[in-house]
Amino acid sequence: MNHKSTLLGTLAYTLVTFPLAVIWHVVLFEDKYHSFGYFEGEPSFVLGLLTILIQGFVLSFLYPYVKFKGQGIYRGLKYSLLIGVFFWSSHVLAFVAKRVVDSSLSFVAMESFYLLIQFGVYGLLIGIIYGKALEENS
Repeated sequence: MNHKSTLLGTLAYTLVTFPLAVIWHVVLFEDKYHSFGYFEGEPSFVLGLLTILIQGFVLSFLYPYVKFKGQGIYRGLKYSLLIGVFFWSSHVLAFVAKRVVDSSLSFVAMESFYLLIQFGVYGLLIGIIYGKALEENS
């Protein structure tokens, strides 16, 4: 295990996800997400940040163990597609399945686009991080 790459991947995931989540859900589209029933009360930013740090660590730790063909960015994007679909099904579809959501199609579209941005950028970064680690170890 490459501790430096795992740490950098965790940092990359956190620096992509936390600001994006706040800007997307609380600044740009807060009223829309309240109408979806996404928030009950005020969101906990500390707990959200902790959650993102844990996710970033787990995803970055697992990256070298998931074998996809290709290297660098291409491999990172394949990995992020896999984990993005998993997050999408457990986050977006599960939310709509558990609640009556006004404009559920709108919610699915907005969250799908948000996750596409999040995991697209993370896939690029994790591919670069581990690609450079492989170059350094060669």
